Amino acid sequence: MDLIKQQPFRTCHVVAMPWPGRGHINPMTNFCKRLLLRDPNLIVTFVLTEEWLGFIGSDPKPDRISFATLPNLIPSELVRANDFTGFIDAIYTKLEKPFEMLLDSLSSPPPTVIISDTFVVWAVRVGTRRNIPVASFWTESATILSLFVHSDLLAAHGHFPTEPSESKEDEVVDYIPGLSPTRLRDLPEIYHGFSHEVFNKFKPCFDELSKAKYLLFPSAYELEPKAVDFFTSKFDFPVYTTGPLIPFDELSDVSEPEYIKWLDGQPESSVLYISQGSFLSVSEAEMEEIVGGVRESGVPFLWVARGGELKMKKALEGSAGVVVSWCDQLRVLCHAAVGGFWTHCGFNSTLEGIYSGVPMLTFPLFWDQFLNAKMIVEDWRVGMSVKSNKKTEFVKREEIKELVKRFMDGESEEGKEMRRRVCDLSEICHGSVSKTGSSDVNIDSFLKDITKIV
Repeated sequence: MDLIKQQPFRTCHVVAMPWPGRGHINPMTNFCKRLLLRDPNLIVTFVLTEEWLGFIGSDPKPDRISFATLPNLIPSELVRANDFTGFIDAIYTKLEKPFEMLLDSLSSPPPTVIISDTFVVWAVRVGTRRNIPVASFWTESATILSLFVHSDLLAAHGHFPTEPSESKEDEVVDYIPGLSPTRLRDLPEIYHGFSHEVFNKFKPCFDELSKAKYLLFPSAYELEPKAVDFFTSKFDFPVYTTGPLIPFDELSDVSEPEYIKWLDGQPESSVLYISQGSFLSVSEAEMEEIVGGVRESGVPFLWVARGGELKMKKALEGSAGVVVSWCDQLRVLCHAAVGGFWTHCGFNSTLEGIYSGVPMLTFPLFWDQFLNAKMIVEDWRVGMSVKSNKKTEFVKREEIKELVKRFMDGESEEGKEMRRRVCDLSEICHGSVSKTGSSDVNIDSFLKDITKIV
């Protein structure tokens, strides 16, 4: 009996394995949603630790995403910042075997392809052992991945590893494919200190890239064409830019939370949205300067204070803004009342700011955020920098007050030009995910590739 004739539509089973962190889970979730919107014969098994399933268990999910869990064998998300390198080691050494056992249990239908975060170093090994192709999903910019895979070039030019010095940090790195000329101070500090230690932990992931079957960037090709072209020429497998995100209005839950109602009552482009991310923070002294400067600027704001909402509300009592513990960031950025975005410059947030057409005040803290900030301010010219040139110094409240007022002044020539450029980039991002756009075409190509495997 001809089984193919009996079953003309075979189900493609995608197993998604994100790095256990909010900034990695979100883009992986969004990408899986976009795949499901395209292919009615596709199902997704999304793999999380038991703790992370508890964190996101109530989030809205498409019917064809099922969740599978790995045991909590790694440090809790609530304390991982206390020993981040230990957290990395635990993922590398304790989750590979449980993941492989989980794969073996998925048989109805068996997995067709694994989409794994690039930082999950053992995913390609597991896929090879199980004869399942692996798509490496890189959640940061293509530009910084090029920097990471070219640490040998940094070393050859005396830039890796090296101790910081005033003269050294002003030297320009102009030899990395896809990276525009950049001062050493504007790169992540992989050349010394804690970031160098973290880089060395992650370096095996970059060495494993060539063993994957696909490389995916959740970005728009037009934002980083030279970096993406480098990887396309480097590898003998497909490299796809899959688009920055799924717009919030494509999701089912569009209720009106109180912060949206508050934004509805604000003038157009008048509100500064402030978010410092979910993992790293600043010292109490620096936060006091930031709070004081924003408050004294008189600019209305919506401030996300994860883990410190009550304290922040007290510090900002009587000011022109609202403090919340969480919000739908993309929905906020797309609101007409929002005219600026104070951001730590994680790549997800950077893409959301560009997609929404909102200029950014950059306040990087760690890792790729410094290069993203440089790209925002100097390459794309759609933002201003809060930080001083010296990463160890923080800006005083009077400087913050004047900077916020200047940044939010949409009537100045500087402000108009910045807003025009970010609107142009926004149109590019929207175009990339629209029908026949670069990301749209890439997703179709990726789906054709993986469904051929079935």
